[in-house]
Amino acid sequence: MVKGKLNERHTEDIVREHFKNDKLFSKINLEEQISQIPKINKLLKNASKSGGGRGMPEFIITINDEKKLLIVVECKADILKHESKTRDKYKDYAVDGVLLYSSYLSAEYDVLSLAVSGTNKQNIKVSYFLQTKENDNQTRIFGNRLISIDDILSGLRQDTAKKDEKHEQLLEYSQTLNYQLHKLKIKEDKRSLLVSGVLIALENKDFYRDYVGLSSSKILANTLTDTIQEQLNMEDLQGDKIGKLMENYSFIKTHPSLTQPKKTQDLKDLKELIDDIDENINGYVRTYKYYDVLGQFYIEFLRYSNSDKGLGIVLTPPHITEFFTDIVDIKTTDIVLDNCTGTGGFLVSSMKKMIEKCKGDTAQEKTIKASQLYGVEYQPEMYPLAVSNMFLHGDGKSNIFSGSCFDKEIIELSKSKKPTVGLLNPPYKSNKDDIEEFEFILNNLDCLQKHGLCVAIIPMSCVLAQTGERLRLKERLLSKHTLKAVFSMPNELFNNSKVGVVSCIIVATAHIPHPSRKETFFGYFKDDGLYKRKTKGRFDYDDKWRDTKEQWLNLYENNKEKPGYSVTKKVTASDEWCAEAYMQTDYATLTQEDFQDIVNNYVAFGVTHEAI
Repeated sequence: MVKGKLNERHTEDIVREHFKNDKLFSKINLEEQISQIPKINKLLKNASKSGGGRGMPEFIITINDEKKLLIVVECKADILKHESKTRDKYKDYAVDGVLLYSSYLSAEYDVLSLAVSGTNKQNIKVSYFLQTKENDNQTRIFGNRLISIDDILSGLRQDTAKKDEKHEQLLEYSQTLNYQLHKLKIKEDKRSLLVSGVLIALENKDFYRDYVGLSSSKILANTLTDTIQEQLNMEDLQGDKIGKLMENYSFIKTHPSLTQPKKTQDLKDLKELIDDIDENINGYVRTYKYYDVLGQFYIEFLRYSNSDKGLGIVLTPPHITEFFTDIVDIKTTDIVLDNCTGTGGFLVSSMKKMIEKCKGDTAQEKTIKASQLYGVEYQPEMYPLAVSNMFLHGDGKSNIFSGSCFDKEIIELSKSKKPTVGLLNPPYKSNKDDIEEFEFILNNLDCLQKHGLCVAIIPMSCVLAQTGERLRLKERLLSKHTLKAVFSMPNELFNNSKVGVVSCIIVATAHIPHPSRKETFFGYFKDDGLYKRKTKGRFDYDDKWRDTKEQWLNLYENNKEKPGYSVTKKVTASDEWCAEAYMQTDYATLTQEDFQDIVNNYVAFGVTHEAI
C-alpha cells in the first residue's frame, strides 16, 4: 500500500514539474487537493470518489486572466488504471475520478479535466476532457501528452496564429511519419489507410483505453483491425460495403512490420505508431475540427509515388476547398453533393462552414452531418479514406456512396437527396480513353435542384477547347445550364501533389439554360499569396490568403471588372472561357522584372524549340 502511494507520488511529481517549468507559471495558481477559493471548495464538498465526503483532486489550477476556466488533475501510478469501461470507478481510475470532479465543478466553471497515469515520464498516458458550464457533455480534446498552458489556452480559444503553428507542425509530422512508414516497408497506398484505421479505432473507448496494455504487436494488430470493423458496423453503410472496406484494412493483420517485434531501436512498433498518431494527428483533429487531415497525409505519402497520377487523382488544397464554400455562400439548409469525393475534402469544408453558421444550434448541426452531405467515390483505395474522414468528423460518414457517379442507380440515389450545391474536383484525363472532366461536371449539375450551384476545378485546357468532344460538352453545358463564372487559378496550385496541371474553377447554375445576353464573370486569380519552400511545400507562409480571398469574392459576387484581375464577357461554347482572352492589362502594375521574365521565357522557348 505504501509502495502504491509512493508510485502515485511519482506521477504527481511529473505533473507538478511540468506546470512549474511552464513559461506561464507565474500567471497560474497550482493548488493541491484543497483550494483557497471558497466557491471551488463548496462545489467539491460532496464530490468524494468513495462517496459521502469532500472531493480532493491531485491538482486544481486556476489562471489569473481566465476567471471562468478551471483545470483539475487526477493521477494514477498504474497506466492500466487510466480509464475504466464504464467510467464510474472513481476511486480506482484517473479518467473516472477527474470526470466526477468535473461534473461538480462545471456548475460554475468551464472545466478542463486532465487525467495522468504512469510513473515513467517518457511513457505516461494523458487524457484531456472539456466540460463547459453551459453543456453537460465531457468532450475529449488535445492529444495524449502534457502540453503547455499557452497551448491549452490557444486550443480552447481556437487561436488562429496558434492553429497555423500547429498546422505547420502537423505537416512536418506527415513527413516524419512518411519516413517512418517507408522504413517499415509499408507501401505508399497503404499508409493513409493505416492512419485512417488507427484514427477510427481510437474513437472506440475500449480500444483507446486498453491498447497500451496488449501483450504483443500481433495481438494489437488483430485488435486494431477488429475494432475498425466494430466501429464501421455501427454505421449505416450500403450493403456489402463494410466487407469491401475491411479488405483494404486487412493488410494490418499480416504486415510483418506491424505484427512482429521491432528489429532495431530506430524503427517504430505498432503501439508506438498509434501513440504518435494519437498525439500528433488526433490531438490536432480534436482541437481544430473539420480539417481534411487524411487528404493532407495522402498527398504527403504519395509524393514519391506515381500511383495517384495514373488514376488522375489530384487532391484539392484545403484553402481551395474552403474557398468553394464561400463561392456558393453555403447555407445551413444546403445539401451538398461531391460526385468525385476523393478523401472528402469538399464535404469536410462544407461541414465546417455550415456548422459555423449554426451558431451553436446542436440540433441543426446533427441534421447537417446526418443528411446534408453526400459523396460518390469510385476508386476502391479512396473510398475507405472518404468514409473514415467523414466518420472522424461526425454523422456524415454513412452518406459516401461506393460506385461510379455515372451508374443509373447512383444518379437516382444522388437526385433523391435533392442536393442544392455541387462541389467537385474530377479525375483529370491522362489518356484518350479517359472520361472527359466536363462529363463529371454535367453529371453533378444534372443531379442538382434547379438553381443549384455547381463549382468544379478542372484543367484550363478544358475551357479553352474550340473543337472536338470538349467543344460538344461546352455546348451541352450552355444548352442546359448557366455558365456563371470561370476563375484562372495559380499555375502551381497543385505543387504539393507533384502535379503540374494549370487549372481553373468553373461555376455553373443548374437547369437554367445560358441566356444569350448573359455576361459571364472571368477572374484572373493567379496569385493566392501562397508559395513553396523546398522541404515544406506550398503554403500560406505570409498569411496573405485571407485578404486575397476577400478581394476575389468581392469581385465575383459584385460582377466587377478590374484591370489585371477580372472582366465580364458574353461567350458561346466556341469561345475561350478564361480571363486571359478578354482582360485588359493593368499597366500600372508592370515592373522591370516582369519585362525581364517575359524576355527570358521567350529566349528559353526559342532555344528549346531550335534544339528540337
